[in-house]
Amino acid sequence: MHHGLGYYLSHLTAEWSKYFTGMSTVDLIWLVIGLLGQSMFMMRFIVQWIHSEKHQKSVIPESFWYLSLIGGLVVLAYGIHRVEPVIILGQLPGTFVYVRNLMFIHRDKKKRASIME
Repeated sequence: MHHGLGYYLSHLTAEWSKYFTGMSTVDLIWLVIGLLGQSMFMMRFIVQWIHSEKHQKSVIPESFWYLSLIGGLVVLAYGIHRVEPVIILGQLPGTFVYVRNLMFIHRDKKKRASIME
């Protein structure tokens, strides 16, 4: 049996080659869009981690919610384009949470600004 790392990498390379060869230009563009959205979505955790390390406690910065919203919307658009119900159902509810948290943040900023006046 061929189950070593070399076999696995060879098989993976062959599968990826088949996958990309059969892909239209439009689908390739959407794949890149989906990967960019997923990257932005993933970056929110790195931003939150760095921010928490800086403050030595768990803190969620405003940028976390913007990365969540933008990344989630881009991945949602990809899921809609691909007609992937798992992606659509996974991303759609979160967008409301991200928008609501940003609304709270902006409301609090406005309150603080009016108190300072």
